Amino acid sequence: MRVLLISAYFPPDTGSASHLIYELGTALRDLGHEVSVLTSLPGYYALGDLRRYRWRLWVREQVEGLNVVRVASPRLPRKLVFGRAVWQFGLAVTAFVAGLFMKRHDVAVVYSPPLPLGVTAWAVRRVRGTPFVFNVQDLFPHNLVETGLLGRGLSFRFFEKMERFIYSKADWITVHAPGNVDHVVLRGGSKDRVTALPNWVDTHMILPSGSGARFRREHGLTGAYIVSFAGVLGHLQDLDVVLDAAALTKATKEIVWLIVGDGVQKDGLENKARDLGLENVRFVPMVPREVYPEVLYASDVCLATLKAEVKTPVIPSKMLGIMAAGKPLVACMDPKGDGPALVREADCGYALPAEDPEALANTVRTLFADRELGKRLGANGRAYAEAELSLDAAAQQHAKLFEQIA
Repeated sequence: MRVLLISAYFPPDTGSASHLIYELGTALRDLGHEVSVLTSLPGYYALGDLRRYRWRLWVREQVEGLNVVRVASPRLPRKLVFGRAVWQFGLAVTAFVAGLFMKRHDVAVVYSPPLPLGVTAWAVRRVRGTPFVFNVQDLFPHNLVETGLLGRGLSFRFFEKMERFIYSKADWITVHAPGNVDHVVLRGGSKDRVTALPNWVDTHMILPSGSGARFRREHGLTGAYIVSFAGVLGHLQDLDVVLDAAALTKATKEIVWLIVGDGVQKDGLENKARDLGLENVRFVPMVPREVYPEVLYASDVCLATLKAEVKTPVIPSKMLGIMAAGKPLVACMDPKGDGPALVREADCGYALPAEDPEALANTVRTLFADRELGKRLGANGRAYAEAELSLDAAAQQHAKLFEQIA
């Protein structure tokens, strides 16, 4: 079967979206399918040598057996909401044009956000007849409204109409959290064409037996008890709770709070840590995909945080990597969401209310004092990841769905 993956992000871009698409593509390749990727030129916190992409409008390349087509789109500063919109719509147009010149595929899969790529897939289907699966990761635009980044004005109503249009036109819709099914159905999706398929983690790449000794040495963390957050430091992530909890644990010198990543919030977080005199907080830039497991291995406790305003059901992908590494997970987010439900089901850590630094500090103190408890919770997470969240199982589930649609 010929499968087309449409995503704004793909390595050397970093972040969960690029990793998920890369992993799904290579797993489908290993199952014998011919996989192509239609994506943007690198620009989302991309790492490595990017010279071959400069001043290019179109790049075609092979990446580990995947046929990758990259297209340009206008880029304005990410801090500007308007700039993001220009980039998203520009990418939707250039991706559509590129899709017309690619050979026909049996099925296409669209990773959302950005939402306009769903219109791209619909337009390609109209011209080329390629059915498409719309994979909903974030409930855009509703997630931005919750955090105040977007009002319920004209822009919101425009994107909501686009959302309803795509849900009604997609051949199938997949969501990664069970709580998102009702949201999609209420906004135009047909209940018999919406499936909850959990995101996946490569349990062969991330192992519970890995060593983080090299990462600890490189960053002067040998002997420390490391509490880490790794990922994009964006608007939805609540890193203030991490800094405030770190302030409450300053007396325990062994506990070091490690923030690994880049994003629009980083400068403000570094300034706050400096103003509070938090010598127990370290910042490390975004690391490549192949180095990310070392961050997990080096950690004693791993965090997943979201702002209290985020009510849309979501399971941050970083949670799955933490579980695969066999590390205790502390999730600070809406306790009614699917993320905390996963923590409770797997018995792999603690689900705490969002924006509660005292609860976070107390939980870290508990795990610091009882190392065996952390090991037990981490082992539970690894067992659950192997049984329910493996990349191999996810690829087979997706392949079965694609065959049904095609």
